[in-house]
Amino acid sequence: MTALAVATTLAISAPVALGFTVKDIRIDGISRTEPGTVLSHLPFRVGDEFNDAQSNAAIHALYKSGLFRDVRIDTEGNVVIVTVQERPAVASIDTQGFKAFDKDTIRKSLNNVGLSEGRVFNPATLDRAAQELRRQYLTQGFYAADIKTTVTPIERNRVRVTLSVDEGQAAGIKSIRFIGNHVFDDDDLLDEMQLRTKSSWKFLS
Repeated sequence: MTALAVATTLAISAPVALGFTVKDIRIDGISRTEPGTVLSHLPFRVGDEFNDAQSNAAIHALYKSGLFRDVRIDTEGNVVIVTVQERPAVASIDTQGFKAFDKDTIRKSLNNVGLSEGRVFNPATLDRAAQELRRQYLTQGFYAADIKTTVTPIERNRVRVTLSVDEGQAAGIKSIRFIGNHVFDDDDLLDEMQLRTKSSWKFLS
């Protein structure tokens, strides 16, 4: 369960005059993001005609980029003003209680779903990371593994991400029974199997 809910809003842009020619585009609110990155998501350029439809399309395109949690577009004369609030960056990732997997394996799994230090933080990415770790625990027979996530804001619009797990006990095979075997006895069939009872510490995956 994520301790911090990072809200995402689509601000309603101020009423825009219809059909004016864009003289300039001003971008406010960015610190890490390059102005060119913002401009690349806009469906208009200086010299283009601008209207409400383009304003709405720009807001949705900027939100879809995943870089911003708030977007607003206003106009001042023939100047379009794009104001954004950047999503925080991941400053650090702390993992606690993981014993079934080494840290390199965990880091690789997190990186594969897009969660790593320095990247833009997205709550949906953190949810995918937790789901992927649960899946890996299931493959190892840890059916009761409980993974919790915590997001702590820190300075300079960054967050510290903590993933903690209560692994529980791995499920083991208590017994193996064969039904319907007439030609081979149980011991012969058991010798051909890779599965063993719990006392052999071979877990079902």
